[in-house]
Amino acid sequence: MNTEIEISVVSPVYMAELIIDELVDRIAKSVSSITSSFEIILVEDNGKDGSWEKIQENCKRYEFVKGIKLSRNFGQHNAITAGLENSKGKWVVVMDCDLQDVPEEIPNLYKKAQEGYYLVHARRKDRQDTLIKKANSKLFYRMFSYLTETKQDAGAANFGIYHRKVIQEVLKMGDSIRVFPILVQWVGFKRAYLDTKHDPRRIGSSSYTFPKLVNLAFNMIISFSDKPLRLCLKFGIMVSILSFCLGIVYLVLYFCDYVKVVGFTSLILLISFNIGITTLFIGIVGAYIGKMSVQLKNRQRYIIEDQINL
Repeated sequence: MNTEIEISVVSPVYMAELIIDELVDRIAKSVSSITSSFEIILVEDNGKDGSWEKIQENCKRYEFVKGIKLSRNFGQHNAITAGLENSKGKWVVVMDCDLQDVPEEIPNLYKKAQEGYYLVHARRKDRQDTLIKKANSKLFYRMFSYLTETKQDAGAANFGIYHRKVIQEVLKMGDSIRVFPILVQWVGFKRAYLDTKHDPRRIGSSSYTFPKLVNLAFNMIISFSDKPLRLCLKFGIMVSILSFCLGIVYLVLYFCDYVKVVGFTSLILLISFNIGITTLFIGIVGAYIGKMSVQLKNRQRYIIEDQINL
């Protein structure tokens, strides 16, 4: 693999026509203060605006800008994968295109990595999001950390710098559902966190609506952990033991004439509860089987419709 390029900057692009010029200029100015050997890879995830045309313009203006257009919207993390697989740098910076990740922080991340780290995560020290979004994010990462038995930092996302060795190991992973920060956590390596500035969103709103966030959270948990299945098993065992013990107690009390036969309403409620719990558990098992089916199909994670300077 060609490692003459020192730094590759990979950014998935979606509905960012108005800020691509500024994105490229700020990244180029920031990275050029470190090295003259760099590339910027912009992966256009088939948005409905003129982002691809803007990327084409920048590719014609700068040889170090590389453009990839996906054939349809494959999602942010598959777009990141497309950029990673086409990057050549010894170090790879991954950042969002909305300029909330501040390009001027790249030299600080690079400097920290030179202290002997394979990856340095950017931790948003003053996150410029709504209180609801911050609270939802914190709650989600706590729940995700518990269910996946991993340590997740709500202040860190995609933004960071990663050694080529880390990227190679991430790309070897055959997961059909790609969530870049989780994959990076799984591969290990010596890492550090660096507090960085986080700017307000310049244009539009996040493409992650609440239903999309719920779907992403569900996919992440099902794809990266079997703990929900183990919790179902533990709950089933606990309910069985409790039911058996209550049954013994009830029989003793019944034969001692302390209680009478349970009424019809109580019986219906108990049956309804059991049906609901059973249906929930079957649904969880079905979700795992569905993800296994998707994995076994082994479809490509993305399809490139067009590319420039690659």
